[in-house]
Amino acid sequence: MDPRQNDLNIPVYSNKNLAPLSPYLNFDPSYLQTSQPEFIFPEGASRQRGRFELAFSTIGGSCMIGGGIGGVTGLVQGIKDTAAVGHTGKLRRTQLINYVMKQGARSANTLGVVAVMYSAFGVGLSWLRDTEDEINTLAASTTTGLLYKSTSGLRSCMKGGAVGLALGFAYCAFTSREKLTNWSNN
Repeated sequence: MDPRQNDLNIPVYSNKNLAPLSPYLNFDPSYLQTSQPEFIFPEGASRQRGRFELAFSTIGGSCMIGGGIGGVTGLVQGIKDTAAVGHTGKLRRTQLINYVMKQGARSANTLGVVAVMYSAFGVGLSWLRDTEDEINTLAASTTTGLLYKSTSGLRSCMKGGAVGLALGFAYCAFTSREKLTNWSNN
């Protein structure tokens, strides 16, 4: 049962019980069962991604949005500052790039840190409470605001918590419109 090589140096078996190996992945295709339907989610599993899976896209999206907003803000500020100083040519272009990169990185890091904190609180609360609902969202957003501004003093900490709570309410109102209309009709 030793394989012979063909023109592409792929083993071809002479025994009829063995299927030829795939020339691309070097595996026996008879192991694949193509007669059964394929599902992304296992049977019995929920058809929604959990909070942990959503955390990765939340963090990445926040970093990208922060970088974009910061880059635009840096460009506007750079145009104002370099025009006021009178820079022209290559010097102005270099200064504009510096403004865009510095402000873009700063904003991306800030929003990324906020998203990591929010995701960590949200995942922790959903694991502690063993449920996923709006209370977790509101508690995670409020706690994120409190923690993010905790080093600025009590007044700033409370403002951060209030902003987090307001953003949490806005998010819950947007994503749970159907629940709110059903609740208000009853």
